[in-house]
Amino acid sequence: MLKVIVIGSPGAGKSTFARKLRDVTGIPLYYLDRIWHRPDRTNVTREEFDRRLNEILKKDRWIIDGNYQRTLEPRLKRCDTVFLLDFPLETCLAGAEARIGKRREDLPWIEREFDGEFKQWIIDFPKTQLPQIYQQIETHRQGREVIIFKSREEAGDYLRALSTRQ
Repeated sequence: MLKVIVIGSPGAGKSTFARKLRDVTGIPLYYLDRIWHRPDRTNVTREEFDRRLNEILKKDRWIIDGNYQRTLEPRLKRCDTVFLLDFPLETCLAGAEARIGKRREDLPWIEREFDGEFKQWIIDFPKTQLPQIYQQIETHRQGREVIIFKSREEAGDYLRALSTRQ
């Protein structure tokens, strides 16, 4: 495991899982939200985002946290390990709501409210995003380890087992 992507619904705990994986493995972690979002809540251009992502993909070791469907294929082509957090909708909604008002290393600002548009995106994610993610994973599965967690407990168990092997 040298080149890892962590994907799944917003609120599933991708960033938390990615941080814990970094802490166990020592592999450098990159948050796509940190690349895309500026502290003033504007975004970089697609060209700037793609340039910065491509710089990361050229490195020997990385964990990349985030969905960003438009860039999933190049990440899948270059990774050796995929972690998909496919958790129940209620878990993801509760996770997104729980982080309101908390400083996070994966986002350059503190969320002050559970934005209605963002909440709807989470609600729609299992229907609009997840099938495409599964399809892309299947297309690029060969030569990659694909690990799909259906609960936070499964993800936690994996990290605990990994830490005892390190």
